[in-house]
Amino acid sequence: MQNTLRVRIAATAVAAVAVLGGIAIGTAAETEAAWDTGWMAAPQLPSVGFEPNWAQDGFGDQTVRQVVKVTDGGSAARITLSNLFGTAPLRVDHVTIARAAAGAAVDSKSLRELTFDGKAAAEIPVGQTLTSDAADLNLASMDSASVTMYLADRTGPATFHSQAYASSYRAAGNHAADPAAEAFTETTHSWYYLTDVQVSGDDADEGGTVVTVGDSITDGYGSTYDTNTRYPDRLAQRLVEAGTPRPVLNAGIGGNLILNDSPWFGAATVRRFERDVLAKPDVTSVLVLGGLNDFGFSEVDLPTYKPNPNISVAQLIDGHRQLIAAAHRAGVRITGATLLPMKGAEYYTDASAAKIREFNQWMRTSGEYDAVVDFHAAVRDPADPENLNPAFDSGDHKHPNAAGYRAMADAIDLAAL
Repeated sequence: MQNTLRVRIAATAVAAVAVLGGIAIGTAAETEAAWDTGWMAAPQLPSVGFEPNWAQDGFGDQTVRQVVKVTDGGSAARITLSNLFGTAPLRVDHVTIARAAAGAAVDSKSLRELTFDGKAAAEIPVGQTLTSDAADLNLASMDSASVTMYLADRTGPATFHSQAYASSYRAAGNHAADPAAEAFTETTHSWYYLTDVQVSGDDADEGGTVVTVGDSITDGYGSTYDTNTRYPDRLAQRLVEAGTPRPVLNAGIGGNLILNDSPWFGAATVRRFERDVLAKPDVTSVLVLGGLNDFGFSEVDLPTYKPNPNISVAQLIDGHRQLIAAAHRAGVRITGATLLPMKGAEYYTDASAAKIREFNQWMRTSGEYDAVVDFHAAVRDPADPENLNPAFDSGDHKHPNAAGYRAMADAIDLAAL
């Protein structure tokens, strides 16, 4: 295990920040061989989101505790914080990491102070990221870790990840080193500033990192809060059960589009692919699921679905070809996925249904991806292939429930990754 663990500040171009992040990559995305990313979240502009969150107001004299599940283990850990979409420098005053206990509580024996270039506090300029020094902390694959940050000064709007499907906790004052839950009286289901938990010290040959990228179906909409039942979670568990554990990262963003940026739903996948996927340590395999929103947003008139140009099948295929080419330039294997059925959803129309059928035919038959997983077949209703199987429907007719996400993960050929 390497111990040369000085803080690294990643300079992301300010112009890229102004256009939702772009693909600029800072040195925090550069990796040493000893480090893997055990968990990640794709950063987003602060917004109202799908339910109340703290992103637009930010923080001041408050402690935020966030619980994440790592898909790789080790004897040391470090984190990356992002101020990519901040409007002012972000000062962090006290940060800790520990193995999670119940709710907001942590295992007191595992609680470790995190430093930045040897100092407890640090400042992250606008548009940049910051990686901590390492802390000696044993984490096993599939363990849950808690990262706790005390933010003394007013932060302004916070770079965040809207749809965490996990509880984040807030307390007044400095409780970064407090293992108990009592002070953490507020909760949301978003992640703030935290984009990576990296681990080191695991010598197992895992075959490299798998990154899943897409929209809310990758992000986990419809799964059960605090249960880690998204399809990438189940995929990671399957790899452990098969005796071939590998880090599996979730780069999904709810509402994300392959081709267009959105102030609500992040930079287009074709533009964030470099930053959120290929720049992660030791990535050898990517799984792409995306296009349902590109086809569907133009079918309804909602403010949050703007921009919503009428995207053709040919245009979406061109976007996927851009992802394939980028992965291959990086020497990364890339798997594509068919789009799920959505009859009865708010943007299901004859036009969008026809596009899904045509796109899925290309996905299944073109041979342009290195491999294909047929998620549509895995979750469709046997009585009507335009419908989600009722047993897998979260209730909105386009997002699976936990059972549906399990069926998706179980449809993936592990040998093809």
